[in-house]
Amino acid sequence: MIETLAAAPGAEVEDLSASALLASIRSARSDEAAAAARQLDLAARWADLHPPESIHAAATFGDGGRYGLEHEEPIAGEGCPAVAEFCIAELGTVLGISSTSAKRLIGHALELRHRLPRLWAQVHAGQVPAWRARTVAEATIHSTPSLTVEAARWVDAQVAAVAGRVGPAQLDRLVAETIKRHHLDTHDPTKDPDDGWQHVDPRHATLHSEDVHYAGTMRFEAELDIADALDLDRALAHGAETLKALGSQAPLDARRSAALGDLARTQTALDLHTQGSTAATGGDGLPVAREVVLHAHFDASVDGLETVFGPTGRMEEGQRLVLLEQVRDWCGDSRTKVTVKPVIDLTAELTALGYDIPDRIREQVILRDRTCVFPWCTRPARACDIDHVVPFDHDAAAEGRHQPGATVSSNLAAECRSHHRLKTHTGWRYEVTGVGVYEWTSPHGHRYRRDRTGTTRISGAAAGANPPDRP
Repeated sequence: MIETLAAAPGAEVEDLSASALLASIRSARSDEAAAAARQLDLAARWADLHPPESIHAAATFGDGGRYGLEHEEPIAGEGCPAVAEFCIAELGTVLGISSTSAKRLIGHALELRHRLPRLWAQVHAGQVPAWRARTVAEATIHSTPSLTVEAARWVDAQVAAVAGRVGPAQLDRLVAETIKRHHLDTHDPTKDPDDGWQHVDPRHATLHSEDVHYAGTMRFEAELDIADALDLDRALAHGAETLKALGSQAPLDARRSAALGDLARTQTALDLHTQGSTAATGGDGLPVAREVVLHAHFDASVDGLETVFGPTGRMEEGQRLVLLEQVRDWCGDSRTKVTVKPVIDLTAELTALGYDIPDRIREQVILRDRTCVFPWCTRPARACDIDHVVPFDHDAAAEGRHQPGATVSSNLAAECRSHHRLKTHTGWRYEVTGVGVYEWTSPHGHRYRRDRTGTTRISGAAAGANPPDRP
């Protein structure tokens, strides 16, 4: 009876018993896992359709000048096939993800299929969820030192047996331990067997800049020498106590975190860095800390003679929200340099003679577009190229012709280097349909609208668009 209810296409959720609901949820999860496995397989097949040999001969080798031509892209470990670089973007746009995420998807698929075949088989047999297998692939792709084909197969043999039966945290630990154990077991046999660990250096200090909490914090992870770790712990304990003595009511962990930030701004040790340095010092005699630039934007209104800022703003770095109170705290530090720039009218049509883009127009485009304007790309505009949407004709003036691609605000857009090259050397094209609004058409006729709010698909293929002869 339960199976009948769960399978009945017209059954209302309200009509199902608790057991039938659980059966339906389990069935939905199985369907989801099967779809994810199929997506991995299709991603690998998409790579198969675009081997390096599919790149035009003129675009295969060399740097191709400033913006470069298409090249083969190794996106998985040793032994996996490379793919033609520009095929990645179209897969990403169809899936509604960035080119970076699409590159990761294809890389995971190829890594699993070619270097982790046991996990690949278990994913397609429904024994291991695709997302779990992808975490293993991510680890084996980016292992340091890199894993040979044999090493990856060894990890596959160790991990595949339990990947579907343990939790994600336990699986992560198992993969890391397996990779580490393999490195320790394969050191140079001419050396002392007890010294095999010496070529594996686990030290690191990593800022997880993509993992930004809504409260305005980032995670910083480090692996230190024992002496350094103990010294740092004592320094943080001392800094936390100092903050408490100065009146801080924050919890201990928050004070230790703040103390770490204070160390970054006021450290005076490291003779290696200060010997012979001519850097200026602050009023307290300490060297000026390395400058870190943040761009924060807040809406403002005028109330009488007073300027009133909104409580939340946007920080360009990471494209995250930032609280006005946080900025006030940062600015309250006597060692913080604050620069206030004038407001720029983002709708004004600024013009310039010639091809070069003046700083005032560049800044306007950066503030208007915020990120690369390619569908689903989130690369900050400040790190992007500024592209002439309609190409600038360098011969127009000399030949007495009208300039079709003038250097004006409405003909400029922010594009990261990768997507700038894509637009220049492939069948991707786009046009401006409003201030900061762009409509893109892919080589296969898929259309997307990109504006300040993000990316949306435009239903149907572009009128008259014909897919290219090759996939």
